[in-house]
Amino acid sequence: MRDNRLEKLADLLVNYSVQVKPGERVAIRGSAVAAPLIKPVFANVLRAGGHPYLMTGLPELEPVFYEYASEDQLRHVPEPTRYVFENYEVMISLMAENNTRALTNVLPEKIIRREKAFEGIWDVFLQRAAKGDLRWTLTLFPTEAHAQDAEMSLDEYEDFVFNACMPDMNDPIRYWKGVSERQQKIVAWLKGKENIRIVGPETDLRLSIEGRTFINCDCHENVPDGEIFTGPVEQSVEGHVYFSYPAIYQGREVSGVRLWFEKGKVVKAMAEKNEDFLVKTLDTDEGARYVGEFAIGTNEGIQRFSREILFDEKIAGSFHLAMGAGYPETGSLNKSAIHWDMICDLRNGGEIWADGECFYRDGEFRLDF
Repeated sequence: MRDNRLEKLADLLVNYSVQVKPGERVAIRGSAVAAPLIKPVFANVLRAGGHPYLMTGLPELEPVFYEYASEDQLRHVPEPTRYVFENYEVMISLMAENNTRALTNVLPEKIIRREKAFEGIWDVFLQRAAKGDLRWTLTLFPTEAHAQDAEMSLDEYEDFVFNACMPDMNDPIRYWKGVSERQQKIVAWLKGKENIRIVGPETDLRLSIEGRTFINCDCHENVPDGEIFTGPVEQSVEGHVYFSYPAIYQGREVSGVRLWFEKGKVVKAMAEKNEDFLVKTLDTDEGARYVGEFAIGTNEGIQRFSREILFDEKIAGSFHLAMGAGYPETGSLNKSAIHWDMICDLRNGGEIWADGECFYRDGEFRLDF
């Protein structure tokens, strides 16, 4: 039976998030598992006058690739993929997995080499997006695998996903425009501030945002959305942080992550589970040990951890850091093959200060925004 929520989500993606215009080339990327969502997205792109191009794959082929790929094949970037990233006006990515642990036993070194091969085109992607030459959006199609990770039934998980993406099912676009207005007040207050301090359980971090821009995330790039973020001055991060939620990357769950920073760089990294993977990933390249993003989650419809970063980084009452590549539109200069978001809950005794003023405590903004 058709789920009308998929039709509404497709409309939100195409007509609000990326606002496809006649004549624009639109890449639709995603697993074939997401076919029920790909179809209405494809139809909406056509209705908007765009030229859709499908970039779909079978998820079961990814572990096959890593099993048989030679060094040359690991480093190969297909020319059609390169062309799309360098030239298309719009990109819509639909995540969907039927096994979120398919790469668990792949050697981390292979995954790192593959990511480094794509570093160049991801850099082009970020630069084009920052200039406005490429508009993109990303969402998730709910599957049994994602539901199991979140410890929910599929019906429960579908409700969780759609309610997070479209809290007002009757008029989701109006809802996100309201979120945009509220968050813009916070962004405006932070403009011109120089120093941030974050305090919480086993956490005391200091970083500079001098000259950097905060971005109002209002359901254009990420669906769902609900955060504000910037790229801190690269050499400014000092102190230590404990991430209260597991940090998940490439299908591996790293829990109990603790990082220590000096002059912006991670000088010590520990984890209660999968510490070796943490350290090896932070050694991917020089930029991987520096912070590319500092963000505050604001989506009040997301209150629980689901093991999917698209939702978890938006948890109201949390902040997160991303190790590795930063977004050029924030002023970030950090480049890396990785971008690994790690989340910390601040709802129990956490505080965020800006230039000596506490504007966030126990998971809530304290000023009249």
